[in-house]
This record gives sequence, structure tokens and C-alpha cells, in this order.
Amino acid sequence: MRAAVYPGSFDPITYGHVDIIERASRIFDKLIVAVVTNPAKKPLFSMEERMDMIRESVKHLKNVEVDGFDGLLVNYLREKKIEVVIRGMRAITDFDYEFQMALTNRKLNKNVEIVFLLSDSKYLYLTSRMVKEIASFGGCIRGMVPPHVEEMLLKKFRVSSSGSL
Repeated sequence: MRAAVYPGSFDPITYGHVDIIERASRIFDKLIVAVVTNPAKKPLFSMEERMDMIRESVKHLKNVEVDGFDGLLVNYLREKKIEVVIRGMRAITDFDYEFQMALTNRKLNKNVEIVFLLSDSKYLYLTSRMVKEIASFGGCIRGMVPPHVEEMLLKKFRVSSSGSL
């Protein structure tokens, strides 16, 4: 069985992420979407909220699991006995960072293979950060995230703007 891990913060999941997940799920027998805790980022959503949003977004894909982890990706891969990592790339600006991460992970575990999937052109502009910023100002994010994610974002920012968050 060929398995792969698609790691990320997914704060929140976008249609660009869903596109990569759908395409990777056709290539691999099993795909784990792994939500990582990144100490350099302060997420808007908890790990559980992010995992729930992903599960709802990919429930139509029977070979996709959602999991979460802390720490180094190579340790997570070793624990899961998986050696393939999926990374999505939108534009040349992603390449430098992704290339650096791929080489670092290969240095830490020479058996790790990184598979880059190019983003569909209709999602080249789309980032979780941009979606959060638009939503925080009350802008329309329809078509950027699944409807349940849009609802969670709007709820989160409504609460936040009332001073209750």
C-alpha cells in the first residue's frame, strides 16, 4: 500500500488545500492530512477545530485520514511508517521555502521523498492568511473555502469583533 502524508497548519483549510488532497488521494492508496502545531504561528483555530474542518471538507474521500502532531515531521513519518510527503506549490515564491524544507527533511531522514503537486491555476492566489484577513474585515470569502469553513470563520470574527474572544 502506498501511503503519503500531507502536512500543514490548515488554519483554515481552503479550496486550494482540498484540491491538493483530492488529487493526492487519487495517486496514493492512503493519505493522511496531518495538522501540525507550528510554534512560530499563532493559529486562529484550535487543532481540533482545524481537524474537524478538514474531516468535513474531505468526507467524500474514503482513503483520507486526518491526524494532528507536534514536533518534527520526520519523527511523525517514522511513527506512521510512511516515507512520502505531499506538498502543494502555488507559485515560484513557494519554491524556495519548499525546496529548503524538502532538503532539510531529506537530511534528517534520507528515505523521505517529497512529492510536489502544483496548485490548480484557479487557486494560485489563495492562502489561509489571505482568507482570514478578508474574513476579519467582513469581506466575501465564498468560493475560497468550503461553506462550513466560511461559517466558522464568520462566527469566529463576529465573536472577536464583539470583544468576547
